[in-house]
Amino acid sequence: MLNCFKAYDVRGRVPDELNADIAYRMGWSFATYLKAKKVVVGYDVRLSSPSLAQAIMRGLNDAGCRVYDIGEGGTEEVYFATDHYGMDGGIMVTASHNPMDYNGMKFVREKSKPISGDTGLFDIADMVEHATVTTEQGIQSIEPLDIASAYTQHLFSYIELSTLKPLKIVVNAGNGGAGKVIDLLESALPFNFIKVHHQPDGNFPHGIPNPLLPENRSATSQAVLEHQADLGIAWDGDFDRCFFFDELGNFIEGYYIVGLLAQYFLKQQSGQKIIHDPRLTWNTQHIVKEYDGEAIESKTGHAFIKERMRTENAVYGGEMSAHHYFRDFAYCDTGMVPWLLVTALLSQSEQSLHTMVADRIAAFPASGEINRKVENTRMSIEKVHQHYQQYAQKTEWVDGLSMSFSDWRFNLRASNTEALLRLNVESRQNIALMEEKTKEILMLIDDVRAV
Repeated sequence: MLNCFKAYDVRGRVPDELNADIAYRMGWSFATYLKAKKVVVGYDVRLSSPSLAQAIMRGLNDAGCRVYDIGEGGTEEVYFATDHYGMDGGIMVTASHNPMDYNGMKFVREKSKPISGDTGLFDIADMVEHATVTTEQGIQSIEPLDIASAYTQHLFSYIELSTLKPLKIVVNAGNGGAGKVIDLLESALPFNFIKVHHQPDGNFPHGIPNPLLPENRSATSQAVLEHQADLGIAWDGDFDRCFFFDELGNFIEGYYIVGLLAQYFLKQQSGQKIIHDPRLTWNTQHIVKEYDGEAIESKTGHAFIKERMRTENAVYGGEMSAHHYFRDFAYCDTGMVPWLLVTALLSQSEQSLHTMVADRIAAFPASGEINRKVENTRMSIEKVHQHYQQYAQKTEWVDGLSMSFSDWRFNLRASNTEALLRLNVESRQNIALMEEKTKEILMLIDDVRAV
């Protein structure tokens, strides 16, 4: 199978792993596999994205499929357009936060249902590699599709515009696609936006936008302090993730935003279902129980979360990695709806963002995700399991290894794409214990690495 096909999407170095010829065959294979007649195509700001998108569109046409080109934007715009306009599928050309010489694609079928390795992506890969392309049904139909009005209207449907306060907000698009949407929404909002790295630029003069990396947070944090803003928001390149900074410039782990948004929906209607990943859980479960909801754990990853969201008809789902999913957004992730909801919460409350999350951070302090390169992930996980199994109150294998004790817990899982272990540790009101156990587990992992 081609190296660029991963568990959930396509990612590869351009042009040796991904190029116009492969993209053309992807378009043809996608339409042929789905028997699709109408497909949305969009692309991010990367320099290689327009040409790859053009190749995909030619392949779709040659398979007899009409193409609706929404142009440069974000992944969520493809999700929205596919569902809103009743398309047979959608393709987004993006490599999100991968290095500059990479690109990729995300695929959805009707109603923006994800296509992953378990649901057809590897079948499409096989067709790309082995099928004989035929063009008997070929057509010439690439129609520009302007979704701005419908998309904007949908985003505003989550909030009451008249209740919003005139907040001062730092927004950092990282020279990705989010800046265009901020400009689109700005005239209808009472906010004063401080724009950092705002203009789309595929050269990424300030580095690849990935606010999950601590070294990429200072520009947003400093701007919040300099302008005495109420909060800061930063996005990755295709803005399917958004990250928050409080008025003190502190980065807020996505885990605590999940709890905040779960609370928002359950205040509106109790009893609803909330999906969360297994990496960090106690804060989310505590809030959902407090507001009479039902917390449901799902395996990490957008394809798993979306599938569980649909099965449970959950109103909201969140991952600590800053992916946020909404029933009314075709059960998909969006980087725009979360910050609009947070501003609505701030407008309704007398509290600052720091105050809103400080109690939760103190109640369930967390390590944040720590990555370790290892030779044998299975051996390392088993070493940790054996060390703690006689003390654990609960052990789960939903996604990697999760072990819970009376006052702390952890999740240790292998990366799907790299020889990496990803560790998350949390405790109950005990930062020192969380830090101690984090060091302890890392030492166990390092002992295996040293063998």
